[in-house]
Amino acid sequence: MQLDRRLLRQARAVRLEVGLTVGLGLLAGALLVGQAYFLSQTIGQVFLGGATLRQVRPWLLAVVVLALVRALLVWGSEQTAQRAAGRVKHELRERLFARLLALGPAYVHGERSGELVNTTVEGIEALDAYFRHYLPQLALAALVPLLILAVVFPQDWLSGLVLLLTAPLLPIFMILIGHLAQTVTRRQWASLSLMSAHFLDVLQGLTTLKLLGRSREQVRTIAEISDRFRRSTMGVLRVTFLSALVLEMVSTIGTALVAVQIGLRLLYGRLSFTESFLVLLLAPEFYLPLRTLGARFHAGVAGVAAAQRIFEVLGPTAEAPPPLPTRPPPAPSRCGPILTSTLAFQQVSYTYEAGRHPAVHGLSFEIKVGETVALVGPSGAGKSTIASLLLRFIEPDAGMITVDGRALSDYPPEVWRAQVSWVPQTPYLFYGSVADNIRLARPEATLDEIAWAARQAHAHPFIEALPQGYDTIIGERGMRLSGGEAQRLALARAFLKDAPLVILDEATAHLDPETEDLIQLSIERLIQGRTAVIIAHRLRTVSRVDRILVIHRGQVVEEGSHPVLVEQGGWYARLVGAYLRSSAP
Repeated sequence: MQLDRRLLRQARAVRLEVGLTVGLGLLAGALLVGQAYFLSQTIGQVFLGGATLRQVRPWLLAVVVLALVRALLVWGSEQTAQRAAGRVKHELRERLFARLLALGPAYVHGERSGELVNTTVEGIEALDAYFRHYLPQLALAALVPLLILAVVFPQDWLSGLVLLLTAPLLPIFMILIGHLAQTVTRRQWASLSLMSAHFLDVLQGLTTLKLLGRSREQVRTIAEISDRFRRSTMGVLRVTFLSALVLEMVSTIGTALVAVQIGLRLLYGRLSFTESFLVLLLAPEFYLPLRTLGARFHAGVAGVAAAQRIFEVLGPTAEAPPPLPTRPPPAPSRCGPILTSTLAFQQVSYTYEAGRHPAVHGLSFEIKVGETVALVGPSGAGKSTIASLLLRFIEPDAGMITVDGRALSDYPPEVWRAQVSWVPQTPYLFYGSVADNIRLARPEATLDEIAWAARQAHAHPFIEALPQGYDTIIGERGMRLSGGEAQRLALARAFLKDAPLVILDEATAHLDPETEDLIQLSIERLIQGRTAVIIAHRLRTVSRVDRILVIHRGQVVEEGSHPVLVEQGGWYARLVGAYLRSSAP
C-alpha cells in the first residue's frame, strides 16, 4: 500500500475532513445494505408471495428514499474529500514556495527552473488524487467489506466464508503489481520533469540557439524527450490496465463462486430465496470497494512519486513544521537602522556541495559604518560567496557574521534584508511596467517617488522616451531595454529603497563608456552617507574606495587603499598589472 509517513503527517491537519469523508462513505455503504435488503424482500414477496404493487409500495419507497439519501451522502463525501485535498495542497504549496524563498538564489541557481516549476505546480496537483481519493478509499476498502460480512454471515455462513477467503487476493495482487507500478510511475515523473526543464531552458536560451544555428536541433531533442515521456506514460497505462484486469477477474471469480454454491443449495431447498437474493446482491458490492481501491492505487503511486521530490526540496523541516512564533517579527519597513557601528566576519567558512567545494575558509574582516569597501580577487576567490552571505542567501558553515557585536543570524532574514540594497551585475526585470519594476523596492511608493528615484539613477530621460513612459510594459527580463537601461532601473530600485547598506556587484560591467560614466555618477551619489560593499571585477572602479580587500582562495590576503596596495607590490599589484596589460590597445 502506498502510505508515505510524510504525507500521512500532512493528513493530520485535515483529519476532520478525512474522517467525515470516511464516515459518510461508510454510512453510504450501510444504506446500500439497506437497499439490498428492501429490494430482496420486495422481489421475494412479488414473485413468490404474489404481493400486489400496493402491498410492496412501502418497500419500494424505502428503496427510493435510501437511494436518494445515499446519493446525498456520496456527494457530501466527495465535497469533504475535495476540501481536505485543497487544504493540504494549499498548505504544501505555501510551504514549498516559502522554502524556495528561504533557500534563496544559491539553491535555485543550482537547480533547473523548469523542474522546480513542475514540482510546485504538477507535483502538488498530483497529491490531489492521493488525499481526495486514495486515502479515504483505503479506509473504506477495509470498513465496508467488514460491514457487508457482518450482514452476510448471519444470512449464509458459507457465502460469508467464500467472501472472507477470496477478499485477501485483491490486496495481494495490488501489492505485487504495485512494485512494477512504482517503477514506471517514477520513470514517468522523471520524464515529465526533464521535459518541463528542457523546454523552459530552450525558451530562455532561444536567442543564443538562433544565433548559433542550433534551434532546429532542439526541435529534435524536444521530440525525443516528448517521446520518452509518451513511452513512460504508456507504460503506466499498461500497468493500470493490467491491474484493472486482474482485480476484475478476481472479483468476478469470487462473485461466481458465491453464485454457484448459492444456486446449488437453492435448487435443493437448503436456502431460502430471500436470503439467497440478498447475498447475491451484496456479493458484487463486497468486492467493489477493493476494486475501487485498485483503480485508485495508481493515484497513490503518483502522489508518493511526486511527494519524494516535494519533500526533498522542503528538507528535514518537512518532517515536523516549525511552530508559529508567538509574536510576529517587526515589519521590515518599520525597523530602525541595525548597523550603527561595525559589520564583521569572524572566522567564517562556507563550502558548496556538502563540503566538496570550499568557497571561503576562516575569513575575517571588518567594515565600519559609512565606509566604502571593495572586494577584489581572481575568479573563484569567494567574492560572490561573501555577497551571498551578506544577503543571507546562505548561512556560514562555521564562524559568525556580527552586526555591532550581535550575531547576524539573530535577526530574521527579511528584517536584515530591509537594511540592504543590492545592485547585481545582471539585474532581473519582471514582465510588467517600468513603474512596477522599480516599485518592487518599496511597494507603497507613489509615482512621484518612483520618478525621483529614476532621476537619481539617470533613468528618467529614457523612461520618458518610452511609448507609455512609466506605464510601458518592458517584457520578461527587460527584453525591450538595453543593458545600461536595465542597470539604471536596478539603481533606481536602490535609491527608492534607501537602505543604509549597499552591495554592488560590478554594476558598470559590459557597458559602453558613456553609459558607464552615467552609472558611475549614480553609484557615487547612491553610496554617499551609506556603507557600501563593491564586488569589483574591473579594477578601474575601485581606485577611489576607502579600503580594498584582496580575496584569494576564500581569505583576505591583503588590505588597504589603492596607492598603498600598489606600492606593496603584492597580490593587488599583480592584479593591477594583469588588468592594465589586458586592457591595453
